[in-house]
Amino acid sequence: MQIAIASGKGGTGKTTVSVNLYYFLSVKYNNKVQLIDCDVEEPNDMLFFPQAKKKSETEVYTIVPEIDKAKCTFCKKCAVWCEFNAISIVKNLKFAEVNYDLCHSCGACFEACTFDALKQIENPLGRISEYQTTFGAGIMEGRLEIGSAMQTALIKKVKKQASTGQTITLLDAPPGTSCPVVETVANADYVILVTEPTPFGLHDLKIAVEVLKELKKPFGVIVNKAGLGNNDVYQFLKENNITLVGNIPFSKNYAANYSRGDLFENIPAELEKSYHTIVDQLQLIIS
Repeated sequence: MQIAIASGKGGTGKTTVSVNLYYFLSVKYNNKVQLIDCDVEEPNDMLFFPQAKKKSETEVYTIVPEIDKAKCTFCKKCAVWCEFNAISIVKNLKFAEVNYDLCHSCGACFEACTFDALKQIENPLGRISEYQTTFGAGIMEGRLEIGSAMQTALIKKVKKQASTGQTITLLDAPPGTSCPVVETVANADYVILVTEPTPFGLHDLKIAVEVLKELKKPFGVIVNKAGLGNNDVYQFLKENNITLVGNIPFSKNYAANYSRGDLFENIPAELEKSYHTIVDQLQLIIS
């Protein structure tokens, strides 16, 4: 069972919910749970597990073309086939160059070239690290190469490398609703959208809901920082018949714990009750 935790905007508490679900499902409900941090531009799940031990780290690459100018006829066929405008050819100047920041490693250029003028080389994409935590089945994260824009490619590799022997796999998605989020939720059995009861929270929740409806993904909503803002988000959920998985009340004490990276000790009673309610509701939904 794969459960993705996403949000329309940053700062709603998506990672807080992800790591707490990992804790409660593992410790309180004795499930075999793996957490995967798919926010490859800025993974931060591991900040809350200082005692975790790194089991492995793998450098990952994409395959990109290198042009052999001795064989190239500068016919521009590879450039025409490239959907991402990553190849520049100027025949009169015998100029041929690949922009690796634009290349998506789709392989179309290799199919297009009939002169064997393209060589396959490896381009650094990032790293995939796996950690063993004091509870649960472990955490995996992808960390994108600095300067790279290939988030989706790395997320695919992280998901492919993840263990398949878990009862539950939690996918902590990047913020927003762009391609990296779509890739994260693509194979999920259920998606949790984390929002907050504010105008910005509702605005971006609506966008996320439209994306998941387009993808035909079953989903529900957790309202974090409940008690702040207004009730418009609840009205939206009611009007659109969207499942409210649970509320997490705003707590200054818990926010202080969070700022210290301490989420699993001295959990306020009202928050612990909320997470138990959420997990109970979630298990009913996915059963």
